Amino acid sequence: MKAQAASLDREARVGLAALAADLAELTKARITLMVMVTAAAGFLLASAGSVDVVRLVHALVGTGLVAAGAGVLNQVLERDVDALMRRTADRPIPAGRIDPDAALSLGVAVSVAGLAYLALTVNLLTSMLGAATLAAYLFVYTPMKRISSLATLIGAIPGAVPPMMGWTAARDSIDAGAWALFGILFLWQLPHFLAIAWMYRADYERGGFPMLPVLDPEGGRTARQMILYAAALVPVSLLPSALGLTGAVYFLGALALGLAFLGFAFAFDRARNGRAARHLLLVSVIYLPAILAVMVLDRVLP
Repeated sequence: MKAQAASLDREARVGLAALAADLAELTKARITLMVMVTAAAGFLLASAGSVDVVRLVHALVGTGLVAAGAGVLNQVLERDVDALMRRTADRPIPAGRIDPDAALSLGVAVSVAGLAYLALTVNLLTSMLGAATLAAYLFVYTPMKRISSLATLIGAIPGAVPPMMGWTAARDSIDAGAWALFGILFLWQLPHFLAIAWMYRADYERGGFPMLPVLDPEGGRTARQMILYAAALVPVSLLPSALGLTGAVYFLGALALGLAFLGFAFAFDRARNGRAARHLLLVSVIYLPAILAVMVLDRVLP
């Protein structure tokens, strides 16, 4: 009896671990965490004096719920094409581990809870930004991915709003600093996602997504756009210092990071292969938390 009970206990633990892993995949936990990090940076940069820690926590909880709900609903809407692509076929819905109707209910509930939480504990403006981001992501970007390569450009808009939400959570207004953060996130995303699209272009073609690297097998247009956006990111990333929000530490750090990012975009143009795309992707993954860390460091240094 004890052996049987122990076996059942192990099976229950394994089942719970598998469910937790599926829920993390369904809510796109890593992306949700990055959304919360960018929102936190926006809040800290907007806090002129002491930081209201309680409001910051409220802002991060609400923003995280909206992002998690968006991730779930996106996978509900794309479950048919996810099943066609190798890198997404094992997601919980196309793999049959989670029912689409249950996922839909979860996504709606979490998204609505996040928006209500922001409205009640932070302010209405931040909640409205969250609602606009959710709508743009689900009803503009998601369907547009199937019909146009411009979806990457459109999708970068909702992806750039979270730091603005952090800013409005602290100040209850949208001003130049919020737009500077939006510009940094917007431009960063484009080389980042083009690198991903190049690496998985065969998968995107299999799923019927007309991503730019699918339409550009030689990689020339893809490389030019990577360079264009990475080059534009360099001066835009310096705007917080130009606006007096940060000082020399951030200015020098952002300049060095931006030039390194641009250098890897040029390296992709020379090679136009999977290895160069992977290197650019890795640098982009390092760039964002690094520039946000330098931004916050500059604010806390005397």
